[in-house]
Amino acid sequence: MIKLIHGADFHLDSPFSGLAPDQAAQRRREQRELLARLARLARDRQADLVLLAGDLLDGRQTYRETAQALAQTLGEIPCPVLIAPGNHDPYTAKSLYAALDWPDNVHIFSTEAPQCVEFPALKCAVWGNAFTAPHREDDPLAGFQARGPEGWTRLAVLHGEAEGKGDYAPISKASIAGSGLDYLALGHIHQCSGLQREGNTFWAYPGCPEGRGFDETGDKGVLYIEAEPGNCTAEFVPLCRRRYQILEADVTGGADPLETARAVLAPAFQEDVCRLVFTGERGAEPLDLVGLEGKLAGRCWALGLRDRTRAGRDLWARMEEDSLTGLFLRSMAARCRKEPDNDMLQQAVRFGLAALENGEDIAP
Repeated sequence: MIKLIHGADFHLDSPFSGLAPDQAAQRRREQRELLARLARLARDRQADLVLLAGDLLDGRQTYRETAQALAQTLGEIPCPVLIAPGNHDPYTAKSLYAALDWPDNVHIFSTEAPQCVEFPALKCAVWGNAFTAPHREDDPLAGFQARGPEGWTRLAVLHGEAEGKGDYAPISKASIAGSGLDYLALGHIHQCSGLQREGNTFWAYPGCPEGRGFDETGDKGVLYIEAEPGNCTAEFVPLCRRRYQILEADVTGGADPLETARAVLAPAFQEDVCRLVFTGERGAEPLDLVGLEGKLAGRCWALGLRDRTRAGRDLWARMEEDSLTGLFLRSMAARCRKEPDNDMLQQAVRFGLAALENGEDIAP
């Protein structure tokens, strides 16, 4: 049984353009701390291998501190580390991968054609390749089949799009099924896929280990994999320092926006980057987002507010009209007086008005 840590898409030195400059700088420092947590996890789980499936760096512009952290921290991992450069950090003659003096335990794949590294003591072989440019249109597993001694575990680490059709190394299901691999460690997709299977080959995306925007919400991390010929298990291990969260605060019914927001922003979100979206029906005046943001300061590490509320309307304003609408409202008002706690009747009034008033769509 091979124990391995599978990570991808660290995107170190991301710009974090949606944050204030000081916060963006802090987030880049915190990204480097991911490497230390990765090393600690590898030690704690007594991993045999660490596979990093590309986009370890966000681009070709890398801070000196990041290069130092990479060389030092990956070198402290007590097992081999294999890196398959991706579309954001392709292997070129001028890339950090070629320029940096890497520790002996780090192997970086450098060609588009799959290369093999054997570990006889583990009875394991690992194939990998590299992006050598920002785009690649062919399937890196087309025609590939892993071969090796009987009883060895066959692994691969690649950056690409499973079932994709674009120019980021699209990998077909047929290629995965015919690869002869026991486990395929993929990178490029920032959401954890969970353990998948095509034919006899298991594969997965771990997702990114740290969110960078509101399209990457919730817990982020890496996968702990146990693999052997014909069998594989996977465990998602959170690794992120902060989470991006999108939360909602419904102010329907005259609820106080500030108190509603305070109730939603629980202590569990204090270290997170949050976007709080106010929804529902409010009074005639729009929300004072600037004032609310000041009063909510400190509830999250970073907080942005959005107003998605709608101005309320007097549902009964036309009740005295000599019209079908007036007749409908008088009938519904009588029912509402009999059942004042029946919220479904209020909904029925709204939808009834929508049907009567030229098909106007009134949101529930």
